[in-house]
Amino acid sequence: MKRSFTNIIAVALLATLAIACGTSQKEQAGQLGEKKAELAKLQAESATLLEKITLLESEIAKLDTAAAKVETGKLISVVAVAPQDFNHYIELQGRVDADDISYVTPRGMGGQVKALYVKQGDVVSKGQLLLKLDDRIANQQLEQLKTQLNFAEDIYKRRQNLWKQGIGSEVELLSAKNNVDNLNKQMELVKEQISMTNVYAEVSGFVNTMNARVGQVFQGVSGVTPDITIINTSRLKVITDVPENYLSKVNKGSRVEISIPDISKNFSSNISFISASINPASRGFATEARLPADASLKPNQLALVRILDYAAPSAMVVPVNLVQSDEKGKYVFVAVTEKNGMVARKKPVIVGQVQGEQVEIKMGLSAGDQLVAQGYQGLYDGQKVVLN
Repeated sequence: MKRSFTNIIAVALLATLAIACGTSQKEQAGQLGEKKAELAKLQAESATLLEKITLLESEIAKLDTAAAKVETGKLISVVAVAPQDFNHYIELQGRVDADDISYVTPRGMGGQVKALYVKQGDVVSKGQLLLKLDDRIANQQLEQLKTQLNFAEDIYKRRQNLWKQGIGSEVELLSAKNNVDNLNKQMELVKEQISMTNVYAEVSGFVNTMNARVGQVFQGVSGVTPDITIINTSRLKVITDVPENYLSKVNKGSRVEISIPDISKNFSSNISFISASINPASRGFATEARLPADASLKPNQLALVRILDYAAPSAMVVPVNLVQSDEKGKYVFVAVTEKNGMVARKKPVIVGQVQGEQVEIKMGLSAGDQLVAQGYQGLYDGQKVVLN
């Protein structure tokens, strides 16, 4: 009985387990079917969305041509490199000066001004009388000498007559003659002193300064200022102090571009003079360049001077802002056409002189190279590009 009961219980347990397993398999099968159905639904929705996205992209590409270009390459603009003359200038400040600037002084010790014959602003000629100094004392001396000379000449004539008659000594005759000669020399000296009271212009030109006054003592300079200055502007020049480190680059005949900013005039000239020494105060040397006669130019006027110190004919010249640097040195970008289209290529360059916004390229570029002039920021070697 016990075995039979035990067997019945075992069978019941097996039946229960079989029923449970059957139920679990049915549930799993149902869940899998639901997931497959959901996946199929999402896939169908995805295909619909993809069709819509593709359609929108096509429409956008037709309407936005710039966007289409960006996808195919970066927008740039280029300029063709061509040989051209390149000049480098030393830029300095100079001043206008005149060859013929006369500081009027008396030939003698000076004296009191008795008369003025010109005024400031007059144009005078060389040799023209400018003023008259007091000559009263000199004239009095001259009158006295004339009287003495008349008396000495009378004595000399008497001695000559007596000598012809054999009366008197030769010494007396010679002494009388010597008196006449000495008085004549004294008169010539006094006449010269009188002529020194006339002050003449040594050069033709413009009376720029006139500080002499009637009644004042004229000696040519009052303190440190000339009393009368005459300027002739027919021979003008620009004087420039050039730093000594340019000594090997500036030569007689070097081209000079001169600008006078106050009157907005420009002149071309050449170095006509270079000083033979260095100024110890400025550590520079003086140069001169001739200017044409021009009534608007004034001595001591400010001049901006550009002296040509380097010239390279048929040089490769590019804007200085297009030259970039990395750890290997200087480089630029050029656009080249390759198998897969136009790309940017990095070209190392060796730069020379810089003048303003232009730089000389000594090595690295050839005539005809398509230099990337716009859009070069952020470019990398081999990047696809499109001309703007």
